[in-house]
Amino acid sequence: MDISRLLATRAQFISASEVRELLKWATADVISFGGGLPDPSTFPIEDMKKVVEHVLEAYPHKALQYGPTEGIIELRQEIAKFSAHSGIVANPENVIITVGSQEALELLGRVFINPGDVIITENPTYIAALQAWRVYQPRLIGVPIDENGMIVEILEEKIKRLTTEGAKIKFIYTIPTAQNPSGVTMSQDRRKYLLELVERYDLVAVEDDPYSYFLFESINVTPLKALDKTNRVIYLSTASKIFAPGLRLGWAIANEDVIKWFNLAKQSLNLNTSNFAQYVFLEGLRRNIVLKNLPHVRDLYKRKRDAMLAALETYMPPGIEWTRPSGGMFIWVTAPSEIDTKELLKYAVTQYKVAFIPGHGFFVDQSVKNAMRLNFTYPTFEQIHEGIRRLSMALRERYDSTR
Repeated sequence: MDISRLLATRAQFISASEVRELLKWATADVISFGGGLPDPSTFPIEDMKKVVEHVLEAYPHKALQYGPTEGIIELRQEIAKFSAHSGIVANPENVIITVGSQEALELLGRVFINPGDVIITENPTYIAALQAWRVYQPRLIGVPIDENGMIVEILEEKIKRLTTEGAKIKFIYTIPTAQNPSGVTMSQDRRKYLLELVERYDLVAVEDDPYSYFLFESINVTPLKALDKTNRVIYLSTASKIFAPGLRLGWAIANEDVIKWFNLAKQSLNLNTSNFAQYVFLEGLRRNIVLKNLPHVRDLYKRKRDAMLAALETYMPPGIEWTRPSGGMFIWVTAPSEIDTKELLKYAVTQYKVAFIPGHGFFVDQSVKNAMRLNFTYPTFEQIHEGIRRLSMALRERYDSTR
């Protein structure tokens, strides 16, 4: 049967995740700098064993039952308390628990985006956010970044032009701290400027914040949500990077009207986030497991970042540039313009057994072909050193072949 004749028109905008696809065919002998995986040694396994046992003894019927769509009240209270460490003021009514922060990105699409609506993002930006929203057929507008994050002066120019055109701007999406894929952090002045623009033009900002827990430098930055005086910021975060990604648990913090609509949209999506996962994370927060573990994780990731930067410096040929991430999990590498990293990936995997994510998918128009994202948190120190050596050899050979 030809199933294609039954597909909805919007199905043509559904595309495979390049990160997910890479994980499928990267075999055991391939050193992968691909997915944004935490180092498994950071999982607090012994503490989690005690937590799981406690959950199944103390409230098994609640943990194994269906739950409220917005999340159990106890966890929403703890998330509000946890967020206060970052200066974010929230009540449980401002919090919804999601299946990872990826579901929150899907809820943004379901609730806000009509075909032709404008979404403004950093360029490059998180590849899976673009993937989630393209099915709703928005007009994606990218704003370039530099070492201080999104260039807000260019953002203002684009907002002015779009407003003059009568475009309907639904929200500005940003990962202001240790941005994915670049690793750069938006300066405090630019954060304030962005919020001024949001207020002046009656807009909404979406702050995606999975990485601020892992800042490696002494940077004085405040979450946009903590600076938000007019309730225009929708804040997203996740337990995946600070506890365990297998729980698939994230959250959004926003004004109660936004949470209400997210709640309605989630009801038909999956009813509720796993109660069991929620109770496990609840105990992780209550017992201070998360906060106690963060310094160890931050130190390990800083050492891994430094190891990759050192390997890049040692092995990379002339003409290759890379960012020095202020935190997070990724380094962004740019090759000479004649290198197509999508083609390079095939060569690197087959000939040198090393993998990465090509950069084109991180751009709203997929126009940049000569960049790549490297993850430094998952591979071992030995794999970082050897993998960068292999990648540099593949780059040298492909660069020579294009000259």
